[in-house]
Amino acid sequence: MRSIWNGAISFGLVSIPIKLVNATENHSISFRQIHLADGGRIRYRKVCELDEEEVSGGEIGKAYEDADGTMIPITDEDLAQLPLPTAKTIEIVAFVPADRIDPLQMDAAYYLSANGVPAAKPYTLLREALKRSNRVAVAKYALRGRERLGMLRVVDDVIAMHGLLWPDEIRAPQDAAPDGDVTVRDAELDLADALMDTLGEVDMDSLHDDYREAVEELVAAKAAGEIVLPAEPEDTGDGKVIDLIAALENSVRAARKSRNVEGAGDGDGNGGMADVHPIKKTPSKTSGAAKRTTHRTPTGKTVTRSGSSTAKKSAPKATGAKKSTSTTKKSAGSAGSRTTARKTATKTAPATAKKTATKKRTSSSGGTTAKKTAPSRKRTSA
Repeated sequence: MRSIWNGAISFGLVSIPIKLVNATENHSISFRQIHLADGGRIRYRKVCELDEEEVSGGEIGKAYEDADGTMIPITDEDLAQLPLPTAKTIEIVAFVPADRIDPLQMDAAYYLSANGVPAAKPYTLLREALKRSNRVAVAKYALRGRERLGMLRVVDDVIAMHGLLWPDEIRAPQDAAPDGDVTVRDAELDLADALMDTLGEVDMDSLHDDYREAVEELVAAKAAGEIVLPAEPEDTGDGKVIDLIAALENSVRAARKSRNVEGAGDGDGNGGMADVHPIKKTPSKTSGAAKRTTHRTPTGKTVTRSGSSTAKKSAPKATGAKKSTSTTKKSAGSAGSRTTARKTATKTAPATAKKTATKKRTSSSGGTTAKKTAPSRKRTSA
């Protein structure tokens, strides 16, 4: 790797020659500007505003623009005369716990490489001291014409340095929090915890830039003359207010499904609500008997009863004895003696149920028993 800065680490009176190397690289795809009419490349040219002539790099200097627009020239010699002890030195000023460094301050990252054989011993000493102390070093250094703040830590067997923003460069998070008092229920927190547990951890090395890969595929397809079809847009919700509980529940289900987590129920339920259907739509023989019942009266007439009155008497959970008693009460009412029929039905119900088992027209509902109980009623009336 090519070094971008050579200097030394100042560790008290110990000086460690090092080379500064970029620890990161940019993989984003860059584009050029072209003229749409003919595809010609568009370039930026440096032109002087006064004479409107193009100026080469050797003719360009730097200046500070004052508030009124006045340009104050500043030369490299002017800057070189300034007292900058960190111009070629990474000066360690303190050792602090790593959690003392606010991640908001972290900027670019570099590797510090020992520059030459004499640097190996002091370099290893500083590395092992940082490891054993479980602390990081805070240092000052100068790069690209300005003094900066840095943090030194150990990565594997190498000392790495993170450029840090100065504390006064961190903006306070004013007006960033939601307005007003927002209350979060325990049920919502429980679902959020469940979602976090389901998502779990991730191997950071497995993460990659999906958009960059899509751009590379697009460029390759266009270079090959292929027709590129537009992708279907994803539903982002458009900032609509949603049911937070429902969104969390759906998120947990989706996360479990994507990670093949089994044994987790939906937990939907119907809230204790059941579907109600009319009796006529229930596929049951009892319902059919309730609609139409045929029996013979003591006088020998055949009577067919239909309607809701019989259906009401034929409750789904009633036993055979109770239904026989109900039918006997109806038959006894037509004979004119309600009290006598009730007593007779109580005495004859068990025997009548056995005799009519082969002749009943409804399933185990007791059917009609008036025909078999007629002799008993005649004897009782006599």
